Amino acid sequence: MDVEMTIERYADQGRCVGHVDGRVVFVRFALPGEKVRVTLDEPHDRADRFWTGEVTEVLEASPERVQPAWPLAGPIAQGGGVGGADLIHVSLPGQLAWKKSVIDDQMKRLGHVDTDVQVVRAPGDEAKGGLHWRTRIELIADEEGMPSMRRRGSHVRVPIDDMPLATETLLDVAEQTKLWQGGFEPGSQIRVVAPEPREGAGATPFDARATADAHRTDADASDYALMVDGRQRDGRRLLTEDVDVTLPGAESAARFSYCVDCGGFWQVHRLAPNLLVQHVLDLAATVLRGTTTACIWDLFSGSGLFTLPLALTAAPRVRMLSVEGAANAVRNAQRNLDRYHVRTVDALVGDVARTLRTVPSRLSHPDLVVLDPPRAGARAEVCRRIAAAAPRGIIYVACDPTSLARDTATLTAAGYRLADIRAYDIYPMTHHVETVALFAKD
Repeated sequence: MDVEMTIERYADQGRCVGHVDGRVVFVRFALPGEKVRVTLDEPHDRADRFWTGEVTEVLEASPERVQPAWPLAGPIAQGGGVGGADLIHVSLPGQLAWKKSVIDDQMKRLGHVDTDVQVVRAPGDEAKGGLHWRTRIELIADEEGMPSMRRRGSHVRVPIDDMPLATETLLDVAEQTKLWQGGFEPGSQIRVVAPEPREGAGATPFDARATADAHRTDADASDYALMVDGRQRDGRRLLTEDVDVTLPGAESAARFSYCVDCGGFWQVHRLAPNLLVQHVLDLAATVLRGTTTACIWDLFSGSGLFTLPLALTAAPRVRMLSVEGAANAVRNAQRNLDRYHVRTVDALVGDVARTLRTVPSRLSHPDLVVLDPPRAGARAEVCRRIAAAAPRGIIYVACDPTSLARDTATLTAAGYRLADIRAYDIYPMTHHVETVALFAKD
């Protein structure tokens, strides 16, 4: 069923809102102010509170509309539909405006706080046209064994021979490993990882005494990985990720090197680790100013992206508790801490909410809590337990504005106020955005 409508405003999940006969319609590939023809998703004849649909024709375009730089990720009506870039039709300034609007709206409606968030673009992204930023891609082999992506709303696999969002380094790896030539078992899950050389090539190692990873058996292999159905087929199992940050009072950047399993989680944008670690360390310095001995919690800590630099630099003497649910990530975190001879971190595997019920007394009163939860957020129990521990500050790194807003309401009800908020557009061409919020105790 096709309908015509005028698009009213941004919504979440990369959609905009319009109305048909009084019913709310969430529309993909639209922009506020546009008059568009929309094909409604099936089934559309139920008495649902809202419908969903996709633009098939633009009758009156927004000034922020552009031709998709990657047509396969555009609307199905234009031969697209593979997903992965739901703002591909929006100009780069328009994408920042969209993300700011969604964050501010969610924080007001669900967090009950007024914000005027700044959304920061990663260096180099504008020059690259919002492309070539992913250091990791995941594909599926089609019936012919070719790498493909599923078309949205169907089981159709669309073969691809390029990935415009991937970094040039990763595309070089794809050519080297003959990825685009196929030959995979149909239905195979394919993952390609290629750590990108970071900006700041002149950065000096934070600690020259840091030892090489003793567990590595593939040190002579190039620093990339091609995985098929979870098994390494080419490259290394353990990859090196470098993060460059400028520490307080320093004139040049320091480099922290991490060992990360090729199948594990790591920030996907080539510069996201630099940007996020720098901002978290700057906020931590503000919270801990004047402190000589600090207790820090790092929750949902992954492979130790924040744990390592906080343990080494947040205060002259630091003791830490880190908690992560994925055992493999904790092994990587411990490996990274060992390389830097850090012995002051209790790195635990477990559910964060359950772990916080029985924190050892020597770690039970943190000065600072850093958390980087998954898309669902930290949730109320974790937020209340953090607040009950009464840290001076809470640094919340969020990949979903809605979850951040809900948790903001919990934290503010528990006696904290939002002291700072900033967002990073480390997912260009998509609706995703990373937001970092600082909460201070009233």
